[in-house]
Amino acid sequence: MGENAGVVRVGDTVPDFRIETFDPSKGDFGEFSLSSLKKKKKWAVLFFYPADFTFV
Repeated sequence: MGENAGVVRVGDTVPDFRIETFDPSKGDFGEFSLSSLKKKKKWAVLFFYPADFTFV
């Protein structure tokens, strides 16, 4: 892999991904996938940060 592997810039198409989620109101786990959101023609804002509870 090159040094730019995994880099997504503004205007790029985000590759599909799936993540496990936790809904505290239900107290249960679920799954989120970008493709399911695209099928529903919904918008998404993706925000990534280093880790929970760290001083940035």
